[in-house]
Amino acid sequence: MKNLMITGGAGFIGANFVLYVLNRYPDYNVVVYDKLTYAGNLDNLLTVKDHSHYHFVQGDICDTVVVNETVQKYDIDTIVNFAAETHVDRSIMNPDAFIQTSVYGTYVLLEAARKYKLERYHQISTDEVYGHIPPGYSSKETDNLVPRSPYAASKASADLLVQSYFITYNLPVTITRGSNNIGPYQYPEKVVPLFATNALDNEPLPVYGDGRQMREYQYVTDHCEAIDLVLHRGVIGEAYNVGTAVEMENIEMIDILLTTLDRPQSLIHHVKDREGHDRRYSLNIDKIGALGWEPRHTPREAIAQTARWYRDNEWWWRKIKSGAFKEYYEKQYGHRWQNK
Repeated sequence: MKNLMITGGAGFIGANFVLYVLNRYPDYNVVVYDKLTYAGNLDNLLTVKDHSHYHFVQGDICDTVVVNETVQKYDIDTIVNFAAETHVDRSIMNPDAFIQTSVYGTYVLLEAARKYKLERYHQISTDEVYGHIPPGYSSKETDNLVPRSPYAASKASADLLVQSYFITYNLPVTITRGSNNIGPYQYPEKVVPLFATNALDNEPLPVYGDGRQMREYQYVTDHCEAIDLVLHRGVIGEAYNVGTAVEMENIEMIDILLTTLDRPQSLIHHVKDREGHDRRYSLNIDKIGALGWEPRHTPREAIAQTARWYRDNEWWWRKIKSGAFKEYYEKQYGHRWQNK
Protein backbone atom coordinates (compact mmCIF):
# COMPACT_ATOMS: atom_id res chain seq x y z
CA MET A 1 0.00 0.00 0.00
CA LYS A 2 1.71 3.13 -1.23
CA ASN A 3 -0.34 4.87 -3.93
CA LEU A 4 -3.70 5.96 -2.51
CA MET A 5 -6.61 7.36 -4.50
CA ILE A 6 -8.73 9.28 -2.00
CA THR A 7 -12.11 10.03 -3.55
CA GLY A 8 -13.94 12.98 -2.06
CA GLY A 9 -10.58 14.10 -0.74
CA ALA A 10 -11.43 17.81 -0.99
CA GLY A 11 -14.39 17.38 1.35
CA PHE A 12 -14.43 17.52 5.13
CA ILE A 13 -13.34 14.08 6.36
CA GLY A 14 -11.51 13.28 3.14
CA ALA A 15 -9.33 16.39 3.31
CA ASN A 16 -8.48 15.75 6.95
CA PHE A 17 -7.49 12.21 6.02
CA VAL A 18 -5.29 13.49 3.18
CA LEU A 19 -3.47 15.81 5.57
CA TYR A 20 -3.13 12.98 8.07
CA VAL A 21 -1.68 10.50 5.54
CA LEU A 22 0.82 12.92 4.04
CA ASN A 23 2.06 13.79 7.51
CA ARG A 24 2.24 10.21 8.82
CA TYR A 25 3.51 8.41 5.72
CA PRO A 26 6.07 10.58 3.88
CA ASP A 27 6.69 7.87 1.25
CA TYR A 28 3.01 7.44 0.30
CA ASN A 29 1.63 9.07 -2.83
CA VAL A 30 -1.84 10.58 -2.44
CA VAL A 31 -4.14 11.30 -5.38
CA VAL A 32 -7.20 13.33 -4.42
CA TYR A 33 -10.06 12.60 -6.80
CA ASP A 34 -12.94 15.02 -6.28
CA LYS A 35 -15.82 16.40 -8.33
CA LEU A 36 -15.66 19.70 -6.41
CA THR A 37 -19.36 20.00 -5.71
CA TYR A 38 -20.48 22.74 -3.33
CA ALA A 39 -18.89 20.90 -0.36
CA GLY A 40 -15.59 20.12 -2.07
CA ASN A 41 -13.13 22.90 -1.38
CA LEU A 42 -9.47 23.08 -2.40
CA ASP A 43 -8.93 25.58 0.43
CA ASN A 44 -9.07 22.50 2.66
CA LEU A 45 -5.84 21.30 1.05
CA LEU A 46 -3.91 24.57 0.75
CA THR A 47 -1.22 23.41 3.17
CA VAL A 48 -0.26 20.48 0.91
CA LYS A 49 -0.92 21.89 -2.56
CA ASP A 50 2.83 22.00 -3.31
CA HIS A 51 3.63 18.68 -1.62
CA SER A 52 5.63 16.44 -3.94
CA HIS A 53 3.51 13.38 -3.05
CA TYR A 54 0.14 15.08 -3.53
CA HIS A 55 -1.80 15.14 -6.80
CA PHE A 56 -5.29 16.39 -7.59
CA VAL A 57 -7.71 15.13 -10.24
CA GLN A 58 -11.08 16.76 -10.72
CA GLY A 59 -13.53 14.03 -11.60
CA ASP A 60 -16.82 12.33 -10.83
CA ILE A 61 -16.68 8.80 -9.36
CA CYS A 62 -19.59 7.96 -11.69
CA ASP A 63 -17.30 8.60 -14.69
CA THR A 64 -15.81 5.19 -15.50
CA VAL A 65 -13.35 6.53 -18.07
CA VAL A 66 -11.75 9.15 -15.80
CA VAL A 67 -11.71 6.81 -12.79
CA ASN A 68 -9.89 4.12 -14.79
CA GLU A 69 -7.49 6.62 -16.34
CA THR A 70 -6.59 7.94 -12.89
CA VAL A 71 -6.01 4.48 -11.45
CA GLN A 72 -3.69 3.61 -14.34
CA LYS A 73 -1.84 6.92 -14.55
CA TYR A 74 -0.90 7.00 -10.87
CA ASP A 75 -0.46 3.24 -10.41
CA ILE A 76 -3.09 3.25 -7.67
CA ASP A 77 -3.03 0.27 -5.32
CA THR A 78 -5.63 1.48 -2.77
CA ILE A 79 -8.91 3.36 -3.04
CA VAL A 80 -10.38 5.06 0.02
CA ASN A 81 -13.87 6.23 -0.89
CA PHE A 82 -15.09 9.31 0.96
CA ALA A 83 -17.04 10.59 -2.06
CA ALA A 84 -20.72 11.01 -1.21
CA GLU A 85 -23.50 13.50 -0.87
CA THR A 86 -23.71 13.60 2.91
CA HIS A 87 -26.33 16.00 4.25
CA VAL A 88 -29.58 14.35 5.35
CA ASP A 89 -31.63 17.50 4.84
CA ARG A 90 -30.47 17.81 1.23
CA SER A 91 -31.25 14.12 0.64
CA ILE A 92 -34.84 14.77 1.70
CA MET A 93 -35.12 17.69 -0.73
CA ASN A 94 -33.38 15.90 -3.62
CA PRO A 95 -32.53 12.19 -3.26
CA ASP A 96 -31.31 11.73 -6.84
CA ALA A 97 -27.73 12.95 -6.37
CA PHE A 98 -27.34 10.74 -3.30
CA ILE A 99 -28.34 7.60 -5.13
CA GLN A 100 -26.17 8.42 -8.14
CA THR A 101 -23.01 9.13 -6.14
CA SER A 102 -23.20 6.63 -3.30
CA VAL A 103 -24.65 3.69 -5.22
CA TYR A 104 -23.60 3.98 -8.86
CA GLY A 105 -20.36 5.78 -8.01
CA THR A 106 -19.41 3.08 -5.53
CA TYR A 107 -20.10 0.47 -8.21
CA VAL A 108 -17.75 2.25 -10.65
CA LEU A 109 -14.97 2.35 -8.05
CA LEU A 110 -15.45 -1.30 -7.11
CA GLU A 111 -15.24 -2.29 -10.76
CA ALA A 112 -12.00 -0.33 -11.11
CA ALA A 113 -10.60 -2.02 -8.00
CA ARG A 114 -11.55 -5.40 -9.44
CA LYS A 115 -10.29 -4.70 -12.95
CA TYR A 116 -6.87 -3.48 -11.83
CA LYS A 117 -6.54 -5.93 -8.92
CA LEU A 118 -5.98 -3.29 -6.25
CA GLU A 119 -4.60 -4.22 -2.84
CA ARG A 120 -7.52 -2.64 -1.00
CA TYR A 121 -10.81 -0.88 -1.43
CA HIS A 122 -12.01 0.93 1.69
CA GLN A 123 -15.52 2.35 2.04
CA ILE A 124 -16.33 5.24 4.39
CA SER A 125 -19.79 4.68 5.82
CA THR A 126 -21.88 6.08 8.67
CA ASP A 127 -23.71 5.07 11.84
CA GLU A 128 -26.91 6.26 10.16
CA VAL A 129 -27.12 3.00 8.21
CA TYR A 130 -28.34 1.34 11.42
CA GLY A 131 -31.28 3.73 11.78
CA HIS A 132 -32.79 4.84 15.07
CA ILE A 133 -31.36 2.89 18.02
CA PRO A 134 -33.53 2.38 21.11
CA PRO A 135 -32.16 3.24 24.57
CA GLY A 136 -29.99 0.63 26.20
CA TYR A 137 -28.46 -0.75 23.02
CA SER A 138 -25.46 0.11 20.83
CA SER A 139 -25.18 -0.97 17.19
CA LYS A 140 -22.84 -3.83 16.30
CA GLU A 141 -21.33 -4.37 12.88
CA THR A 142 -23.40 -7.54 12.40
CA ASP A 143 -26.74 -5.76 12.99
CA ASN A 144 -29.26 -5.33 10.21
CA LEU A 145 -29.09 -2.05 8.30
CA VAL A 146 -32.33 -0.08 8.76
CA PRO A 147 -31.76 3.33 7.11
CA ARG A 148 -34.50 5.94 7.53
CA SER A 149 -33.50 8.74 5.14
CA PRO A 150 -32.48 8.76 1.47
CA TYR A 151 -28.94 9.64 2.57
CA ALA A 152 -28.71 6.72 5.00
CA ALA A 153 -30.30 4.38 2.45
CA SER A 154 -27.74 5.37 -0.19
CA LYS A 155 -24.88 4.66 2.23
CA ALA A 156 -26.39 1.34 3.35
CA SER A 157 -26.80 0.33 -0.29
CA ALA A 158 -23.14 1.13 -0.91
CA ASP A 159 -22.10 -0.96 2.11
CA LEU A 160 -24.04 -3.95 0.81
CA LEU A 161 -22.54 -3.53 -2.64
CA VAL A 162 -19.03 -3.43 -1.18
CA GLN A 163 -19.67 -6.56 0.85
CA SER A 164 -21.10 -8.33 -2.21
CA TYR A 165 -17.85 -7.69 -4.12
CA PHE A 166 -15.91 -9.34 -1.31
CA ILE A 167 -18.19 -12.38 -1.30
CA THR A 168 -18.63 -12.70 -5.08
CA TYR A 169 -15.24 -11.59 -6.40
CA ASN A 170 -13.02 -11.92 -3.31
CA LEU A 171 -12.19 -8.23 -3.63
CA PRO A 172 -10.11 -7.06 -0.64
CA VAL A 173 -12.50 -4.60 1.00
CA THR A 174 -13.02 -3.02 4.41
CA ILE A 175 -15.66 -0.61 5.75
CA THR A 176 -15.69 1.90 8.58
CA ARG A 177 -18.96 3.29 9.95
CA GLY A 178 -18.34 6.53 11.79
CA SER A 179 -20.43 8.52 14.23
CA ASN A 180 -20.98 12.28 13.86
CA ASN A 181 -17.63 13.76 12.80
CA ILE A 182 -16.76 17.34 13.64
CA GLY A 183 -13.63 19.44 13.25
CA PRO A 184 -11.85 21.74 10.77
CA TYR A 185 -13.16 22.27 7.23
CA GLN A 186 -16.70 20.93 7.75
CA TYR A 187 -19.14 22.66 5.42
CA PRO A 188 -21.40 24.91 7.52
CA GLU A 189 -24.65 23.20 6.58
CA LYS A 190 -23.81 20.60 9.25
CA VAL A 191 -25.03 21.29 12.75
CA VAL A 192 -21.82 22.10 14.67
CA PRO A 193 -20.21 24.45 12.12
CA LEU A 194 -23.63 25.96 11.33
CA PHE A 195 -24.30 26.71 14.98
CA ALA A 196 -20.73 27.87 15.63
CA THR A 197 -20.74 30.33 12.74
CA ASN A 198 -24.26 31.53 13.50
CA ALA A 199 -23.29 32.08 17.13
CA LEU A 200 -20.17 34.01 16.14
CA ASP A 201 -22.45 36.33 14.14
CA ASN A 202 -24.97 36.47 17.01
CA GLU A 203 -27.60 34.87 14.80
CA PRO A 204 -30.22 32.39 16.10
CA LEU A 205 -29.48 28.66 16.15
CA PRO A 206 -32.32 26.65 14.53
CA VAL A 207 -32.58 23.67 16.88
CA TYR A 208 -34.70 20.80 15.54
CA GLY A 209 -37.58 19.84 17.83
CA ASP A 210 -36.69 19.65 21.51
CA GLY A 211 -32.96 19.25 20.79
CA ARG A 212 -32.75 16.05 22.81
CA GLN A 213 -31.64 13.79 19.96
CA MET A 214 -28.71 11.61 21.10
CA ARG A 215 -25.44 11.66 19.17
CA GLU A 216 -21.77 10.65 19.52
CA TYR A 217 -19.68 13.66 18.47
CA GLN A 218 -16.28 12.51 17.26
CA TYR A 219 -13.25 14.62 16.40
CA VAL A 220 -12.32 14.06 12.77
CA THR A 221 -8.63 13.27 13.35
CA ASP A 222 -9.65 10.42 15.66
CA HIS A 223 -11.70 8.98 12.81
CA CYS A 224 -8.72 9.39 10.46
CA GLU A 225 -6.54 7.38 12.84
CA ALA A 226 -9.18 4.65 12.93
CA ILE A 227 -9.37 4.46 9.12
CA ASP A 228 -5.58 4.23 8.98
CA LEU A 229 -5.61 1.36 11.48
CA VAL A 230 -8.29 -0.57 9.58
CA LEU A 231 -6.42 -0.07 6.30
CA HIS A 232 -3.26 -1.55 7.75
CA ARG A 233 -4.52 -4.05 10.30
CA GLY A 234 -8.21 -4.63 9.64
CA VAL A 235 -9.57 -7.99 8.55
CA ILE A 236 -10.45 -8.13 4.86
CA GLY A 237 -14.20 -8.27 4.28
CA GLU A 238 -15.06 -6.76 7.68
CA ALA A 239 -16.81 -3.56 8.80
CA TYR A 240 -15.71 -1.56 11.84
CA ASN A 241 -17.71 0.93 13.88
CA VAL A 242 -15.82 4.11 14.78
CA GLY A 243 -17.31 6.28 17.51
CA THR A 244 -16.76 7.52 21.04
CA ALA A 245 -19.08 5.29 23.10
CA VAL A 246 -20.14 8.53 24.80
CA GLU A 247 -23.56 9.94 23.94
CA MET A 248 -24.92 13.40 24.51
CA GLU A 249 -28.08 15.28 23.66
CA ASN A 250 -27.82 17.91 20.95
CA ILE A 251 -28.91 20.54 23.45
CA GLU A 252 -25.83 19.72 25.58
CA MET A 253 -23.62 20.06 22.50
CA ILE A 254 -25.12 23.50 21.93
CA ASP A 255 -24.45 24.51 25.53
CA ILE A 256 -20.77 23.52 25.20
CA LEU A 257 -20.50 25.41 21.92
CA LEU A 258 -22.10 28.60 23.26
CA THR A 259 -20.00 28.51 26.43
CA THR A 260 -16.80 28.06 24.38
CA LEU A 261 -17.69 31.00 22.14
CA ASP A 262 -19.02 33.14 25.02
CA ARG A 263 -22.45 33.52 23.45
CA PRO A 264 -25.84 33.62 25.24
CA GLN A 265 -28.41 30.81 25.52
CA SER A 266 -30.95 33.25 24.09
CA LEU A 267 -29.58 32.40 20.61
CA ILE A 268 -31.29 28.99 20.86
CA HIS A 269 -34.49 28.86 18.81
CA HIS A 270 -36.43 25.61 18.57
CA VAL A 271 -37.90 24.98 15.12
CA LYS A 272 -39.95 22.28 13.40
CA ASP A 273 -38.14 18.95 13.45
CA ARG A 274 -36.70 17.19 10.42
CA GLU A 275 -38.89 14.59 8.71
CA GLY A 276 -38.00 11.07 9.88
CA HIS A 277 -35.38 12.40 12.28
CA ASP A 278 -33.56 9.53 14.01
CA ARG A 279 -33.77 10.05 17.74
CA ARG A 280 -30.65 8.18 18.78
CA TYR A 281 -27.48 6.70 17.35
CA SER A 282 -25.06 4.65 19.42
CA LEU A 283 -22.13 2.53 18.29
CA ASN A 284 -20.51 -0.45 19.92
CA ILE A 285 -16.79 0.08 19.23
CA ASP A 286 -15.40 -3.08 20.83
CA LYS A 287 -14.34 -4.50 17.47
CA ILE A 288 -12.01 -1.66 16.51
CA GLY A 289 -10.97 -1.35 20.12
CA ALA A 290 -9.59 -4.89 19.83
CA LEU A 291 -7.23 -3.54 17.13
CA GLY A 292 -5.85 -1.08 19.67
CA TRP A 293 -7.80 2.05 18.76
CA GLU A 294 -9.56 4.47 21.05
CA PRO A 295 -10.57 8.10 20.52
CA ARG A 296 -8.13 10.75 21.74
CA HIS A 297 -10.86 13.35 22.29
CA THR A 298 -14.00 13.21 24.38
CA PRO A 299 -17.11 14.61 22.68
CA ARG A 300 -16.90 17.66 24.96
CA GLU A 301 -13.29 18.29 23.91
CA ALA A 302 -14.16 17.73 20.25
CA ILE A 303 -17.00 20.26 20.34
CA ALA A 304 -14.96 22.92 22.13
CA GLN A 305 -11.94 22.44 19.86
CA THR A 306 -14.15 22.63 16.77
CA ALA A 307 -15.88 25.78 17.97
CA ARG A 308 -12.51 27.45 18.54
CA TRP A 309 -11.35 26.47 15.04
CA TYR A 310 -14.32 28.26 13.45
CA ARG A 311 -13.74 31.25 15.73
CA ASP A 312 -10.10 31.43 14.59
CA ASN A 313 -10.64 30.67 10.88
CA GLU A 314 -13.24 33.11 9.65
CA TRP A 315 -11.26 33.38 6.41
CA TRP A 316 -12.38 29.86 5.55
CA TRP A 317 -16.11 29.95 6.30
CA ARG A 318 -17.11 33.59 5.74
CA LYS A 319 -16.95 33.38 1.94
CA ILE A 320 -18.87 30.10 1.96
CA LYS A 321 -21.77 31.51 3.95
CA SER A 322 -21.97 34.62 1.78
CA GLY A 323 -22.58 32.72 -1.46
CA ALA A 324 -25.14 30.14 -2.60
CA PHE A 325 -25.32 28.92 0.98
CA LYS A 326 -27.75 31.74 1.80
CA GLU A 327 -30.31 30.43 -0.68
CA TYR A 328 -30.02 26.91 0.73
CA TYR A 329 -30.32 28.20 4.31
CA GLU A 330 -33.53 30.08 3.57
CA LYS A 331 -35.01 27.10 1.73
CA GLN A 332 -34.10 24.72 4.54
CA TYR A 333 -35.03 26.81 7.57
CA GLY A 334 -37.31 29.62 6.37
CA HIS A 335 -40.54 27.67 6.79
CA ARG A 336 -39.36 26.13 10.05
CA TRP A 337 -39.12 29.49 11.80
CA GLN A 338 -42.83 29.88 11.08
CA ASN A 339 -43.83 26.30 12.00
CA LYS A 340 -42.22 25.42 15.30
